[in-house]
Amino acid sequence: MEVFVIGLSIIVPASRKAFKRGFAEKSSNHMTAVKVGIIGASGYTGGELLRLLANHPEVEVKYASSREYAGKPITYVHPFLRKIYGSLRFSELSIDKALECDLVFFATPANVAVKFAPKLLESGLKIIDLSPDFRLKDPKKYERWYKFTHPYPDLLEKAVYGMPELHRAEIKNADLIASPGCNSTASILALAPLAERKVIDLDHVVVDVKVGSSEGGRKPDLGSHHPERENAIRPYSPKGHRHVAEIEQELSALSGREVKVVFVPHSVGAVRGALASCHSWLVEKLSELDLIKIYAEKYRSEPFVRLISGGLFRYPDAKNVVGSNFADIAAVLEPRVNRVTAFCAIDNLIKGAAGQAIQSMNIRLGFDETTGLRMPPVKPA
Repeated sequence: MEVFVIGLSIIVPASRKAFKRGFAEKSSNHMTAVKVGIIGASGYTGGELLRLLANHPEVEVKYASSREYAGKPITYVHPFLRKIYGSLRFSELSIDKALECDLVFFATPANVAVKFAPKLLESGLKIIDLSPDFRLKDPKKYERWYKFTHPYPDLLEKAVYGMPELHRAEIKNADLIASPGCNSTASILALAPLAERKVIDLDHVVVDVKVGSSEGGRKPDLGSHHPERENAIRPYSPKGHRHVAEIEQELSALSGREVKVVFVPHSVGAVRGALASCHSWLVEKLSELDLIKIYAEKYRSEPFVRLISGGLFRYPDAKNVVGSNFADIAAVLEPRVNRVTAFCAIDNLIKGAAGQAIQSMNIRLGFDETTGLRMPPVKPA
């Protein structure tokens, strides 16, 4: 049985809510554009947010912050956006500027959003944070994985993990959305159906992720600098990458029990893309068709999940999703040792960052979930 693509139907929220900050409810009539700000707009993820939002019919980017490039035009750092944003310039990070918006994205390193979010939330602003500052529910995990004591455990309780495939209903009403990491996204999407059905040994889950150099951010160090990564296939953080905390949190919630994951990422020579290969062992007898049904039941209505089986390219390959918000997923059975391997390929800067954040924004603001994200992958990439 061959299944090439499953899950391209469009989900339209049944109800659409007006917001505290006074912009109108989405309707068939024209509405005033939602004012959006991007804090940390000069990095790769900030650039992707700017690029994708440029084609979003319902929003207007009013504010883009950059400490280093304040006062300079957007195109000084992002020349690919020439003739797109006109006179928009980078500004300093300013609470007052942010409060001129209806929603802001934080595309910042760890421990930045946490300093500004409380005041912005008190003023009725909606926040989508692409940093790890609000992803983990247990404040003690921040001491373990991020080496700081989280000052707002109450906000961790209120924050919603921004993975639409798992938390769409909560995202609809969230004022603080914590967008997942790229490695976490690929790993969780690959394993979620198996964890939820509890058909694998949840004490023995091994995740291997290959990721391109853009994951290292715009400012290189010796390990992330692309000339050092070109032609490389190099493991890093094998004793505990920070994204493990997210993966274990979400899989544990799905399965209703504690899940432990061994996770090893690898640097590869690609610029964009991430491929998660996730291994575990079955605890019940399943056929290949059973496996396909498990994934189809979980993802058949998801607009950005494509289940792959058969054809010339029968397994997910990051090359086939670059430039898009799609996640390509497959699961393969090895009956000889009762092992299952689940694969997920994403563009780490889109489905793993900016695109997924915009998908959450669409859900929260009552727009069609796919608005601004209906682009096919780039080929060749």
